[in-house]
Amino acid sequence: MRIIQKTWGELSQQPITAFTIRNNYGMEVTCLNYGCIITKIIAPDRDGNYENIVLGFKEFTPYITNEPYFGAVIGRVAGRISGASFELNGTTYTLHKNENGNHLHGGIKGFHRVIWDAATFEIGDETGVLFSYTSRDGEEGYPGKVDVQVTYTLNNRNELTIAYRAISDRDTPLNLTNHTYFNLSGNLKRDILNHQLKIKSDQFLELNQELIPTGMFLDVTDTPFDLRAGKVMKEGIEANHPQIALAGQGYDHPFLLNAHHDHEIILFDPESGRMLTVETDETGVVVYTGNQLPDGVDIYGVRSRKYLGVCLETQGLPDAVHHPHFPSWILRAGEVYSSVTRYKFSVATKADISNGGRNRSTVV
Repeated sequence: MRIIQKTWGELSQQPITAFTIRNNYGMEVTCLNYGCIITKIIAPDRDGNYENIVLGFKEFTPYITNEPYFGAVIGRVAGRISGASFELNGTTYTLHKNENGNHLHGGIKGFHRVIWDAATFEIGDETGVLFSYTSRDGEEGYPGKVDVQVTYTLNNRNELTIAYRAISDRDTPLNLTNHTYFNLSGNLKRDILNHQLKIKSDQFLELNQELIPTGMFLDVTDTPFDLRAGKVMKEGIEANHPQIALAGQGYDHPFLLNAHHDHEIILFDPESGRMLTVETDETGVVVYTGNQLPDGVDIYGVRSRKYLGVCLETQGLPDAVHHPHFPSWILRAGEVYSSVTRYKFSVATKADISNGGRNRSTVV
């Protein structure tokens, strides 16, 4: 296993470094010290062809703004906070409004737009990068100084683990995720409409017109949101359902997970045979099918369009600060925030997704 470091650009007179982590079987993950952005993941198909399976840019400059949040770590809070304000311990905090009067994905300069300290490591058959950042008290309107660490680890079993750790000197909201767009076709040869998605979830959150949870948990039964047995994404996206239409004819919804670290999320591309299994200790996952991706932006030589990628954002439930019945993501002063999500890349037959991924055949 090895890590290759390359200076990829400069911002505010600081170098932007690209780290390419490569295991002994040819799988690669490339990430930046800017926003902890994952720019590429190279993984094999069932014929042994190694290709990129995520959305990103060929050069650094477009990542400075990165409106779609390609590959970035999102914080302090993933998702939307209604009205860009919240009350905590009797004090009302006002955040930056960066989407329709609401606060989205940490604000104007969230974790996706800062330069992180980075250190590489190798332990046994695992290699990775440890990113560190200190978010000052009052940053984007949030209380408390928060020391954050994000670790990307790749092993020889073709597993990428993202581990989050943080501690704050004051009570503060914290809800981190990664915003990578996956497309398992390889080098974006096709969109994700024929991908299959399976999620162990009995409930999803109803959204209002601003894509913020109303507070209602809805049963997935007999809806396009029933992914428990797996569903071709095109079937759900094209369904006649008010919540699908509300999100721009697609998914942009939080699902409450029934299981953790037990094959709870599986994405499968039957044509390439690539399968991604996501396991997490987070409460839920936001599934976003790229309904608002801009047309015509150059994504590794392919013009961007709707449904070119799908995000599987493991996290706490959005806007929990306004819904006391949601699991809280308030980090108390001196306590440690810790969360782990593991992405397992394999190749599979069409039958494997109905088997929960347990009979998949790996490339190693």
